[in-house]
Amino acid sequence: MSETLDHGSIYATRPWLGVLTDAQKATLTPAASIVHAFTDAVRRAPDHPALAYFDGRLSYAEVDALSDSVAGHLAARGLRRGDRVAVMLQNTPHFVLALLGAFKAGAIVVPVNPMYKSGEVGHVLHDAEVTALVCTDRAWDAYLRETAADSPVRIVLTACELDFQTRGDERVLKFERVTPGATDADDLVAVARQGLPAPADRALAPDDIALISYTSGTSGTPKGATNLHRNIMYNAERQRTGLGVPEGATYFALAPLFHITGMVAELVASFANAGTLALAYRFEPGVVLDAFAEHRPAYTVGPSTAFMALGAQPQATREHFASFVSISSGGAPVPPALVEKFRAAFGPYIHNGYGLTECTAPCASVPPGIEAPVDPVSGTLAVGVPGPDSLVRILDDLGNEVPFGEPGEIAVRGPQVVPGYWRRPEATAEAFPDGELRTGDIGFMDARGWLYVVDRKKDMINASGFKVWPREVEDVLYTHPAVREAAVVGIPDAYRGESVKAYVSLRPGGRATPEELSAYCKERLAAYKYPREVEVLGELPKTASGKILRRELRSPQTD
Repeated sequence: MSETLDHGSIYATRPWLGVLTDAQKATLTPAASIVHAFTDAVRRAPDHPALAYFDGRLSYAEVDALSDSVAGHLAARGLRRGDRVAVMLQNTPHFVLALLGAFKAGAIVVPVNPMYKSGEVGHVLHDAEVTALVCTDRAWDAYLRETAADSPVRIVLTACELDFQTRGDERVLKFERVTPGATDADDLVAVARQGLPAPADRALAPDDIALISYTSGTSGTPKGATNLHRNIMYNAERQRTGLGVPEGATYFALAPLFHITGMVAELVASFANAGTLALAYRFEPGVVLDAFAEHRPAYTVGPSTAFMALGAQPQATREHFASFVSISSGGAPVPPALVEKFRAAFGPYIHNGYGLTECTAPCASVPPGIEAPVDPVSGTLAVGVPGPDSLVRILDDLGNEVPFGEPGEIAVRGPQVVPGYWRRPEATAEAFPDGELRTGDIGFMDARGWLYVVDRKKDMINASGFKVWPREVEDVLYTHPAVREAAVVGIPDAYRGESVKAYVSLRPGGRATPEELSAYCKERLAAYKYPREVEVLGELPKTASGKILRRELRSPQTD
């Protein structure tokens, strides 16, 4: 899995902090594919629960047999090796059966956000030339039948989220079971229970595409990153080897499985560790806390907004988090104030991490047992150190390395970086010059190798010629006791060109006026940085993975 890295780089000479020990690195031998990792877990622990879904359990042997049958059905319906299977489901056992079934049939999986509307789904179906679609029966009847009619889709499997459990928690499962009546779709569970064998000639190799993962679209039309099996297995093995989670332990799927973080750090990492993956349909804080108490997970990963929501629940106690060996946050940098508030209230230290869809989730993380430093100048919390065989560089606008401590664009090279975008050679050439990912994120690295993310390049605010990075202002807002969430954007200003506006949501019971919050920032920031306007909202807009969407808050004139 090792790649040749440019050791002429100043960043390659940084002191190594070590995400893994030498002994752990020696065991970092990823399986050839996700299917290989899963079947190895079946061999090691056939009767161990692979999936826990409310009160339902499926063992590794059961998941193996059910996904075999899904693969056999897809092959019998004409699915060929390399065809694309779109899976549009929440965190349920059906997602895992569809994923494994598609892989066992030799297909490429296209994870689709189940909150997508018809036009968004249509773009993915056409762009990836999807042959088979797996979705809920409710979505199929409501709008996907019409969407798929004008697409390459010719095989459809539908699922009901009430399957594989009997408790039916109405906080998230708010619907009735519908009687299957569609003649143009097959029922996934019925197919899985047919007992069909998987095709024997569809083995996957490390360099085969596993996923076409569409970017969230926060900066334009979504593009499909081609995550190879070896990209995924490298990062899944890093999770298995480096976190200290015991073999067979429970991983809780806090991040959605259709997002690259949930896919790699939860689902595939759990397979690699022969662990149990606990599912709870979708994120609802009360349901998640109940699941923590019931399943006693050892590991989870989610966005900082999820931990804010969990911490804001009146019923949350330290006991809810007592079983965790490690907790990670990904998707967006974590404000230092949140880490300290969470630890003081509940015990665990949230380990920061940094990655993108294009580098198959993490490319830098905070090692277990180590706390990330806070930059004394900007107050930014480090997101981690680069992983084994990975090189993270900081570049200026001409592509030259900048000295330690100076900001620039973050670039990543290593075994987790995808080869490019699905059928987008121009976009691939722009984003991956010579195979190195140019992330579009601004950051800096200190002399010890700690990486700090400042902000997205496109989100920089120019106030009277001064650069203002929204995250610096947001981090100050998060230190206010009443603030739950914060997002900062630039707005037109006739005098300054742009000025700073903050949107916040408040903690339950929290009280603060816009004027108070603006004055709070003014006391702690340079005059050109503090928000001239503050607007309080009930909730801030977010992606499905929990990342706050500044784009939806930004004025149309500045978008």
